[in-house]
Amino acid sequence: MKRPDGSIALADYQAQHFLWQVEDRVATLTLNRPERKNPLTFESYAELRDLFRALPYATDVRAVVLTGAQGNFSSGGDVYEIIGPLTQMKTPELLAFTRMTGDVVKAMRNCPQPIVSAVDGVCAGAGAILAMASDLRFGTARSRTAFLFARVGLAGCDMGACAMLPRIIGQGRAAELLYTGRSISGEEGLAWGFFNRLCEPETLLEEAQAFARELATGPTFAHAMTKRMLHQEWSMGLDEAIEAEAQAQALCMATQDFRRAYEAFVAREKPVFQGD
Repeated sequence: MKRPDGSIALADYQAQHFLWQVEDRVATLTLNRPERKNPLTFESYAELRDLFRALPYATDVRAVVLTGAQGNFSSGGDVYEIIGPLTQMKTPELLAFTRMTGDVVKAMRNCPQPIVSAVDGVCAGAGAILAMASDLRFGTARSRTAFLFARVGLAGCDMGACAMLPRIIGQGRAAELLYTGRSISGEEGLAWGFFNRLCEPETLLEEAQAFARELATGPTFAHAMTKRMLHQEWSMGLDEAIEAEAQAQALCMATQDFRRAYEAFVAREKPVFQGD
């Protein structure tokens, strides 16, 4: 429930289509249909969109971990609950759906909290998009990531893939994956820069959560500004970007966390950031 100032607490949020837990200011969102490798449905898309739209107002979440249950991340859109019905829809309905899925990515990029995806096993289609739209990605040697839209007769330009994927792994590599729909292993994903690091499957979630906790204890206002600038500067020239960063950094210098960092340095102590 929103408070009078618009802020909300999400620790008690009761998710309907996935698992949600908040601990130590880190939210863990687990796609939880393991019997089908955690596919997405119309309803889970909508709930993901709405939840990520709520995160800018959350007072108790400073970082998010996105993962899948029981050894797989996500197989993408459910063949029976999404793909089948889509073949029966008219263009206006199809456009409403594709705009909704794109809104999930927009909400992920616009929420101020860093998002860390913990990717094991299958990470395909829209599942690969969710990993791509995260700020950082931890994988395993057995991760298999595929932007397989071409294999089902669709273009690779889905949910921002043609804008985001080249910026992560390079234009040529992105073109290869989007044209062919082939999967890349964890090792290849690490070499290409899709994954930030590889973990053992049994420690993957723990390592992602530990990294997220480290971010959550940092200067969260400044982290949010870094995320915003990383996103906004895609469309800026260098001079415009430098000016935008000057304004952003001046705002960060006006925070109490900046003062805390200085005072801790002078006292030879570790700063305790509070996000203001």
